[in-house]
Amino acid sequence: MLLTIDVGNTHTCLGVFDGDDLRWNWRIASERQKTEDEIGLTILHFLDKVEIKIEDIEGIVIGSVVPALTEALYYMAKKYFNLKAVVVNNRIDWGLDVVIDNPAEIGADRIADGLAAYEMFGGPVIVVDFGTGTTFDYITENGEYAGGIIAPGIGICIEALFAKAAKLSKTEYIKPPSVIAKNTAQGMQSGFYYGFAGQVDGILAKMMEEIGRDDIPVIATGGYGRLVERESRFISRVEPFLTLYGLKMLYEKNK
Repeated sequence: MLLTIDVGNTHTCLGVFDGDDLRWNWRIASERQKTEDEIGLTILHFLDKVEIKIEDIEGIVIGSVVPALTEALYYMAKKYFNLKAVVVNNRIDWGLDVVIDNPAEIGADRIADGLAAYEMFGGPVIVVDFGTGTTFDYITENGEYAGGIIAPGIGICIEALFAKAAKLSKTEYIKPPSVIAKNTAQGMQSGFYYGFAGQVDGILAKMMEEIGRDDIPVIATGGYGRLVERESRFISRVEPFLTLYGLKMLYEKNK
């Protein structure tokens, strides 16, 4: 079995693959002060709940955008599983030809997303990942990671509005009964629902205009993917675990 670990700025997603099948997955907070022992015991607890033994885990791959947690996870793998984890960085085979100014700047999650999308759907393809930031990544028909866009994430935009506007109360991010709202809560819902979908479609439209094609498949992943997809003109498919599948592919190329 393979343990995949996707460390984002807000959450860390864990997945266990049995062969090609993602059998179990969990999500925890990305707490930068966590030690290798705290992380190790948390993961062992999850594995114990589904009756997976330590020796059942034959490999570990780590994709992280939080350096402090990358190091803790690497040593956790050695201490608790006696395994040398594959860490996604610019010293491994990415499976894509990265044609941007400074490849070392790109996040591990974006490489995993791009590789998984290209392997699963071919190219050209665009990936939209709704994480702490909303990222847009373009992979060409020849398997080149050709660049992308970073926008503020939906969650932090919503939290910023509530934090800075004293008279606004928190409300759900759901589709409102009408675009033009009759009360404050529905007004915010309309702004969230149509505003974020409009932002995503606006960026995608400009990307396709620059590429010179309007028929490129767009794959969404991340927490808000399904909600935005309902209103988006461009998102063609939602793959909630795209990053974990990409980490698995990276492991197989580098184990």
